[in-house]
Amino acid sequence: MQDGRVVHVRGDPDHPVSRGKLCRKCTLAYNGVFLDPAARLTDPLVRRGPKGAGRFDPVSWEEALELVASRLGAIAADDGARIVYSHYTGSFSLLSYFFPMRLMRRLGATEVAPDTICNDAGHTALTYLYGTSLDGFDPRTVAESRCVLVWGANPSASAPHQHEHWLPSAPGSVVVVDPVRTPTAEQADLHLQPFPGSDAALAFGLLHVLARDGLVDQRFLAQHAIGGAELLEEAQACDPAWTLAQTGVPAEAVERAAHLYGAGPSLLWIGQGLQRQPQGGNVVRSVATLPAVTGNLGRVGAGFLYLNGFANRGIDEDYLSAAAAYPEVPEPISHMDLATQLEDSARAQAFVCWNVNPAASCPEQGRLRRALEREDLFSVVTDLFATDTVDLADVVLPAASWLEFDDIVVPYFHRALAAQVKAAEPLGRALPNSEIFRRLAAALGLPDPPLLEGDEEIIARVLEDTGTGLDFAQLASCGTVWTPADTPAVQFGEGTYPTASGLIELVSEAAAADGHGRLPRPVADERPAAGRLRLLSPASPWALNTSFSNDERVARQSGGLTLSVTAADAAALELSDGALARVSSATGSLVVPVAITDALPVGVGLIPKGGWPKLREDRSNVNALTSTQRSDMGASTAIHGLEVVVTPADARSP
Repeated sequence: MQDGRVVHVRGDPDHPVSRGKLCRKCTLAYNGVFLDPAARLTDPLVRRGPKGAGRFDPVSWEEALELVASRLGAIAADDGARIVYSHYTGSFSLLSYFFPMRLMRRLGATEVAPDTICNDAGHTALTYLYGTSLDGFDPRTVAESRCVLVWGANPSASAPHQHEHWLPSAPGSVVVVDPVRTPTAEQADLHLQPFPGSDAALAFGLLHVLARDGLVDQRFLAQHAIGGAELLEEAQACDPAWTLAQTGVPAEAVERAAHLYGAGPSLLWIGQGLQRQPQGGNVVRSVATLPAVTGNLGRVGAGFLYLNGFANRGIDEDYLSAAAAYPEVPEPISHMDLATQLEDSARAQAFVCWNVNPAASCPEQGRLRRALEREDLFSVVTDLFATDTVDLADVVLPAASWLEFDDIVVPYFHRALAAQVKAAEPLGRALPNSEIFRRLAAALGLPDPPLLEGDEEIIARVLEDTGTGLDFAQLASCGTVWTPADTPAVQFGEGTYPTASGLIELVSEAAAADGHGRLPRPVADERPAAGRLRLLSPASPWALNTSFSNDERVARQSGGLTLSVTAADAAALELSDGALARVSSATGSLVVPVAITDALPVGVGLIPKGGWPKLREDRSNVNALTSTQRSDMGASTAIHGLEVVVTPADARSP
């Protein structure tokens, strides 16, 4: 700090996870655009030019809120469901994420379900099987594990501290399953590289070996699961030769992975990217049978993790979002339906968003942009920066950064709580999200207590519910605390599961009733036809979704969009390293340089997600190509199932 201004952001040397080191993307952005007044939105803005041009006039908060209240109030008086709102974790803190939902629920607005752009297929699948997807293993228990199986996660890009510290600290073997040979896969003791879309078949291949070689925990299955015999019967035909044909993974690798994991105690980390494919729910359901079959639950050093949610730290989401106060709201819609919803003036008359940049991060980018350009769609965007979505707004409300307000941070990997402590005043006239929506509620003439509740009161209530016995000042002095504090939690340590039967439901009547079958299925997607590639769009190691993309140093490090392909595919496509290629889908096309790599299977291309379209000459990112195809469960994205045609840029695409 210098004269009340943040001049440098560093990691806390006493932090048990970061160990004093910020990840590289945060190091650049938090010490770059986040501290740059010229880059930040510092005044409320009202559009004066055409939508998308980014031309605005600064106004007072009173004028901005009066305009927003007038338009939203009139729509809500007629039919609040025609106010559509979108949000995401954004600043990763509770009040910033949840508090605006209180007003949206009060107005009867339609939520765009956040998880449908991220991980809802996996949530649905795990709920069929275990009754929850939000109560994962405690990472501290890795000290007692003989194997960590990382399936479909890339910590080197998405969880750098786990890649640099947590996995290397594991005393046992690390096995990574990923179609891309990522730095995490290279670091592992064993890397299994299936063709995308074949993970369910690979899981059944492991089940076959586990059963064949006596590594099934029959006692655990008899006591804690239903359907074990049916599941293993389904796996009988999935021998290593079949698995090789389905997945491309050699028999010896399948057998070694099964033996390492089956010996236990073992941990299974299920990545959220894994389920972003057409059969993503079935994939996660298949992979998640492994802990039950091997008895890797209910004991130290064992378990699985998809997400550690708020509830296992005593945090009441319904209180934070005022769901109990305002229970009568429209059914949420999927991000896959956002363009359709916003195109229709009978269904959408206003759009409100915070902590999210849908014009850059959602599929069918061109179509969605055209929907957001509707002159009769009143759009309100709260953000720190002038994103693509901000450019399409009618009113822009400047948000404070995480450095500028108190809040609570709840990680979804480690079972911990952290204080976000205000370090400086917001830049210009920016305000925290909670204060913005409190003021908007007042402008609407809504005196409801949940809409006006102060941050200090909410934080105190949340901390009381956590059972830590700490107030905010005490939590701030600690920085981060574990929950439970002394010894790692044991996942499902009491031997009960929140399913209808109280057991692990390897066969699920609920799944069958929803059209997914009683058992997961040992299937793989069809391979792309000749001349086509299956395109993956995983996280960039330099950006967080689209966040940080406007930082100059981040942009230099990330180097722009490229299409990575194998040398064999490049030769077949008559492309050379560095040459420009046109990548086309049913949705759109991109022209990007080619980067030849040996880190992918033949038949697979890769363009990282993220980046602001407005910063590229063609005003696009990979979502110019992506479709609104849904996964099999959860109305979720199937982005990693996309097939594309690749041609030299000067050739006409078929």
